[in-house]
Amino acid sequence: MDGAAQDRDRASTAESGAGATSTATATVDRAGAVDEHEEPGAGAPPARGDYFVQSLERGLAVIKAFSADEPELTLSDIARRTGMTRAAARRFLLTLADLGYVATVDRKFTLRPTVLELGYTYLSLMSFPQVATPHLTELSDQVHETTSLAVLDGDDIVYVVRVGARRVMASGLTVGTRMPAHLTSHGRVQLAAQSDEEIDAYLARVPLEARTERTVTDPARLREILRQTRDQGWCLVDQELEEGVTSIAVPVRDAAGHVIGSVNVGTHSRRLPPESLKPTALEPLRETARRVERDIVLLGVRSGRSSF
Repeated sequence: MDGAAQDRDRASTAESGAGATSTATATVDRAGAVDEHEEPGAGAPPARGDYFVQSLERGLAVIKAFSADEPELTLSDIARRTGMTRAAARRFLLTLADLGYVATVDRKFTLRPTVLELGYTYLSLMSFPQVATPHLTELSDQVHETTSLAVLDGDDIVYVVRVGARRVMASGLTVGTRMPAHLTSHGRVQLAAQSDEEIDAYLARVPLEARTERTVTDPARLREILRQTRDQGWCLVDQELEEGVTSIAVPVRDAAGHVIGSVNVGTHSRRLPPESLKPTALEPLRETARRVERDIVLLGVRSGRSSF
């Protein structure tokens, strides 16, 4: 007897052990089809049109009844959460057991790893920005400042995610905005990951034009800043791109350890001066980068331009 058949037998035993008295039955074929016209259940939704397959909706409702907090449920739990009768819930559970999506443990039902196949295709197609966005949103909520993800493209950085606390910065940075790499914390973190030869080539071809009185325009000084950034793993830029705007960034790496982007926190300098920004944002920023890196590895996300 294969594992799915054993789970089906145990599911039937679990239902019997739970004290079910209903004698209603339905024909369940080996492809898992259930007669959707039998025992629609108290919680059945109204008809949505000839195209709508109610049995599919109800089968998915059974799967969605499980949660991380309650991974094991009784038949009564599932019937209550889905609005079905116990007999109807039992038929769906037996079908899911036949298909390998549900197992039984001590007269309770639980999902099997097979259910992951339902979402794997979507997850495998997620882009770098899609993976990073929820983490940047959480970071923004935590520090109450604007957060962003950027990638190095040639000599510029390009913002690919931007999550703003509801404050307007005069710079008007949005998704798709390009900035010279040397002017931003994003750019300096990513430039610092390059070889000394690549940095020398960058400094030889890119004019270090001043945007404010604070902008570093001396190549030797910028080279030293990049070396320091490489050593410490983060970079803070104070009002070099724009007066009143300060930001701090850390790199994001792929599974091989290559820097593929960076995440940062930006703020108004008067609200959160540099000496306060680092202790406020650096550790949450590092944790955000770690979470993004973890998801990139778990989901197999590509980091190239095609993933944007």
